[in-house]
Amino acid sequence: MLDKHKVRLYQIGLLVGSLTLWEAMARYELLDQFFFSRPLSILSRLFELLATADTYRHLSITFTETLLAFIIGTALGIGAGLWLALAPMALKVLTPYIKAFNAIPRVVLAPIFTLWFGLGIASKVALGVTLVFFLTFFNTWQGVREVNPVVLANARMLGAGRGHLLRHVYLPSAAGWIISSLRSAIGFAVVGAVVGEYLGSAAGLGYLIAQAEGVFDTTGVFAGMTTMLVFVLILDWTVSRVERRILAWRPAASAGEEMI
Repeated sequence: MLDKHKVRLYQIGLLVGSLTLWEAMARYELLDQFFFSRPLSILSRLFELLATADTYRHLSITFTETLLAFIIGTALGIGAGLWLALAPMALKVLTPYIKAFNAIPRVVLAPIFTLWFGLGIASKVALGVTLVFFLTFFNTWQGVREVNPVVLANARMLGAGRGHLLRHVYLPSAAGWIISSLRSAIGFAVVGAVVGEYLGSAAGLGYLIAQAEGVFDTTGVFAGMTTMLVFVLILDWTVSRVERRILAWRPAASAGEEMI
């Protein structure tokens, strides 16, 4: 069995070692600082950003876009997944269209959404929803398909109606699939918000990164990326905690799985 504390120590050591090597190579001009900057310079810029009140306004805008995209995309994905999993005819009719829409690269939709909804929050939320929707949709649909046929037959023999089957058989069966997809979904929601801001906006983390890139400020770009990384890790940790509480009935994960 793996020692969690030892693994954490190795992880921290790997991070510190990588940053130290990066700093040394940049300091001795083995890496061009114009393209790669330096960890200490990035850290200094991060402190400057955190000391500026305007930074928190940008963070709050990105957080709002992410939360709305996550909630709306998840709700639509779960609803559509349940409906099509329980309606075979509708699934057959809509399958070609679902595949076609899923095949479209989401990035190319950003300019269209900007034209439709403007440079405000709505266009970023729309882009995030398209990313989250298909993830939760396919997981919900697969979860309903994984229902144990014996359990389903027994429930029908006991007189369970469609509503009872949905609440007591289909949803519990799909719950693990749905909730396990939420950690990926929150990441996709952040990607949708930040990419939308990067391509066209007047605020948000993506806007800060685009502004830094526009003046060839590599340090600013890395500082913005690091801020986004911490932002995503906090959201992922929050969703992970919720997942553990809701799925407390599942068998405990192995030591290797817990580290993921």
